[in-house]
Amino acid sequence: MHIPDGFLDPKTLIVTAAASAYALKKDADSAKKIMEEKDIPFLGVLSAFVFAAQMVNFPVMAGTSGHFLGAAMLTYAVGPQLAGLAMASVLILQCLLFQDGGLLALGANIFNMAVVAPVTAFFMLKFSKKWFSGKNFAGIFLAGWASVVAASIFCSGELFLSGLAGLKEVMIPMVVIHSLIGIGEGLITVAVCSFVDRVRNIKADGIDNSEKGMTA
Repeated sequence: MHIPDGFLDPKTLIVTAAASAYALKKDADSAKKIMEEKDIPFLGVLSAFVFAAQMVNFPVMAGTSGHFLGAAMLTYAVGPQLAGLAMASVLILQCLLFQDGGLLALGANIFNMAVVAPVTAFFMLKFSKKWFSGKNFAGIFLAGWASVVAASIFCSGELFLSGLAGLKEVMIPMVVIHSLIGIGEGLITVAVCSFVDRVRNIKADGIDNSEKGMTA
């Protein structure tokens, strides 16, 4: 899902960079209010896991790639704001150290994977409370799946708006592939979030931390 340089036109680069900068500023402001010192090592461990998992890439089309994301897992554990900051940090390191995603396209990649994905995961987790009772494995799975698919839809839209290909030509392969990747994402998210619950004694539905982040 990392977009290389040369694929997006200037207007798309500027708009997505501005949107990402605004979202990260809001996330940083919220982090000052909700983040405690004890959260830092835990967030660092989760971010390192996401960094490693994202290094496994699957070619999709025209130089773009798909991979496991981790946004839903982070959102479940620490809320969408901290998840967004952690995802952005991972993407910046990947871009600068491994050229995974273009430098000029960094704003677009951050928007898709550090803004769209955590927000999608948060709302899926929140609304799934009404659909499923007991331990919310189904909601966690859907949050992982939906976060990947939503990010791929926005990525497809950016490529289309930049004139890379027609909407059907770019969106169908991206969404189909990421729908399949999303199944693995959902399963991994369930497994890791179950571990998170045991380690940190987070409530079974996993929504309290997310709501804390959204309302701060």
